[in-house]
Amino acid sequence: MSDPQRTTVTRAVNVADLRALMEAERSGLPFVHWRTHDGEQKILLLSDESSQVTVGRRPDSGISLSWDAEVSRTHAQLEHVGGEWMVVDDGLSTNGSYVNGTRVITRQRLRDHDRLCFGQTILVYREPAHSEGSESTARVATPASVPLSPTHRKVLIALCRPVQESGRATPATNREIAAELFLSEDAVKAHLRKLFTRFGIGGDVPQNEKRGRLAARALADGVLAPHDF
Repeated sequence: MSDPQRTTVTRAVNVADLRALMEAERSGLPFVHWRTHDGEQKILLLSDESSQVTVGRRPDSGISLSWDAEVSRTHAQLEHVGGEWMVVDDGLSTNGSYVNGTRVITRQRLRDHDRLCFGQTILVYREPAHSEGSESTARVATPASVPLSPTHRKVLIALCRPVQESGRATPATNREIAAELFLSEDAVKAHLRKLFTRFGIGGDVPQNEKRGRLAARALADGVLAPHDF
């Protein structure tokens, strides 16, 4: 039986995956994202038209977790009721469904950043329109709308340098940034916190993912250009 409290393995930040997540966020629609057994990221937008999505091991499920032996053939459903999405588990699953570590009894309303556990698979529910600190696409991550101080710009360039120059999946660490700019690591952390706020990267997101999103957003939206490196 699955352990909903198990430790989640931290993966290297993949810039392409982060860009896909940002595009999903900009759609304004609720969505869920998860990884397959071989690490491939999956994203499913939840539109009003798709008022019911089946979760299960069957290949034709809306969310097919066919590799997960602890997921039942028909495990649970995501349903759109009264303008809100919820997990519905009417007892069809063998191992149950969990939201943030608590077993779902019949149904559970979903909120932004909820973690759903089906078998051994974790899905994250996102609701960008209700996300803390969310901004409109027009205001996020453009050179005109995100004025940067000289130091903030240097920190951002140092953060993104490994991604831009070597194609490394993860941006620079705080220690690497501090060494490049002759700053303390505490100073780097303080500058990064301000950059997260300026770029609208907030909510209950792990720090490693925040750093990756910041780097991906700065590079994808032209806040930093090749000549900056």
